[in-house]
Amino acid sequence: MGQGMVGLVHNETLKLLRRRRFLVVVLILAILIPIFTYAQYRSSVTAEERLGTKDWHVLLGQQITDMQNRLGSSRLPDEWRDFIKIKITQLQYYLDHDIDPNAPGGPTFARGFMDQAVSLFLPMIIVVLAVDIVSSEHSEGTIKLLLTRPIRRWKILTSKLLTLLLFISLTVVLSLFMSYLMSGVVFGYKGWDMPVLTGFQVVGGDLDTSSVFMVPQWYYLLMQYGLAWFVCIVVGCITLMVSVLVRSAAAGMGIMMAALISGTILTQMAASWESAKYLFNVNLEITDYLAGTLPPIKGMTLPFSLTVLGIWGTGALIVAYTFFIKRDVTS
Repeated sequence: MGQGMVGLVHNETLKLLRRRRFLVVVLILAILIPIFTYAQYRSSVTAEERLGTKDWHVLLGQQITDMQNRLGSSRLPDEWRDFIKIKITQLQYYLDHDIDPNAPGGPTFARGFMDQAVSLFLPMIIVVLAVDIVSSEHSEGTIKLLLTRPIRRWKILTSKLLTLLLFISLTVVLSLFMSYLMSGVVFGYKGWDMPVLTGFQVVGGDLDTSSVFMVPQWYYLLMQYGLAWFVCIVVGCITLMVSVLVRSAAAGMGIMMAALISGTILTQMAASWESAKYLFNVNLEITDYLAGTLPPIKGMTLPFSLTVLGIWGTGALIVAYTFFIKRDVTS
């Protein structure tokens, strides 16, 4: 791309650091990860005290029993009933093969953290990082100067995109290492080579274990955080589009937060609305496919969700570039 693009990316990096968005992201992770660690620690201690043992076989067996008792409730929605049945089958598979799915350790916490963070927490952090990457030029009064420089507009937006991709990648890597390092103080730092089962498939509402295979936890984390990185890239591209279209960072933040939160709600309610599976915010929980969790809408698969997210991300970039290149600097 030449020295010119490197210089543009360097300038955009300095702008982003000056606005301290990345510092805010680091502080959010530094504050919330210890809270999540303590919450998990208290949960495990409470379970051990209730059953009077630290034997994971007993704890896992009790978890299965509790879920079976929940199935007896007539008020349980059908989608939750299917989810619990699959979870019971999965936990029983771990128990039968003498594998503790929740063995304490920093790597295990990092795996559980990403399973919970990928659909809402991490995308919201990316929105904080990206929402004013273009709209801030309006608030700072630099948009006319930016667009009248003797540099092609597509290069300007590309430099912003590359800077955003860089900081998104740093955020995902930081999430892994901070969750590992901070939780390791409580749970220990071992567990990278612990066996983890993957390859669970949901077929017709039932869990198919015929394709299950075992991988070391470091490899599972590599796959999991790779998928999370892809989700963050797509959310970043959509946020970039919103930042181009909306001149107010506050309005852009509101639009993206509403989209992400509505996606969380839809995943709980959209089982009967099949067309919802084409929305990007319903496809964010792609790490669940590794664990074999029931998808929010029947028929959804990992290739399907990756394709939908890829189309949304590409479409967002097309719209962003089109509007940015054609923008009237006098308006």
